[in-house]
Amino acid sequence: MSKQMKDFSDKTAGKAPEQQARQNGAPGNMSGQQGNQKKPFLKRYGAFFLLLAAGAAAGLVLPDLGKAALDNTLGSFKEMLSVLPPIFVLLGLLDVWVDRATMMKYTGKGSGFKGVLIAFLLGSAAAGPLYAAFPFAAVMLKKGSSLMNVLIFIGAWSTTKIPLLAFEASSMGPRFTLVRLALSLVGVPLIAFLTEKALGQSGVEEIITLYDTEQTK
Repeated sequence: MSKQMKDFSDKTAGKAPEQQARQNGAPGNMSGQQGNQKKPFLKRYGAFFLLLAAGAAAGLVLPDLGKAALDNTLGSFKEMLSVLPPIFVLLGLLDVWVDRATMMKYTGKGSGFKGVLIAFLLGSAAAGPLYAAFPFAAVMLKKGSSLMNVLIFIGAWSTTKIPLLAFEASSMGPRFTLVRLALSLVGVPLIAFLTEKALGQSGVEEIITLYDTEQTK
């Protein structure tokens, strides 16, 4: 009898951690296995190798076109190397210096016009190509910024940057620049608002989960 009681207690103790994990939203080892699964190599980088093969074929058939494509690729690669290191340094500082409570207060849900204005100012004062904005946007979203303000930040980075406006005014004229800026100031928040409503909270959580998964790989 005592042996049966002991066996039963051992089985119960072995099941306890698994049951506790399920109560906390982690179904035992199943979630860990799913979280550690990685996409196949070709599925992750298939598009890159496909474009590389197409470029090589074009270079063999049309040498002039291939040389021009190679020069453009090397130029973009050098630009990326000059932009990304400072971006990652700023990301580290943002992650350490700005806590979640502060980010939620000024750019989270309920921040209202203040959050929209801050998102516009951050995006407009930035420098660099658009792909540099996405790591910042991911950190903002992870720290509690609303999706609408994050999308406004990306939109401002791409359309209302101060250096871009100065160059546009000198090339296209002040009247064109002001009209285009006015449309951007209206259109960017509207698109951000509709996108946030379409995705919902589940979409935001999925984006954050995807970002965390890519960071751990």
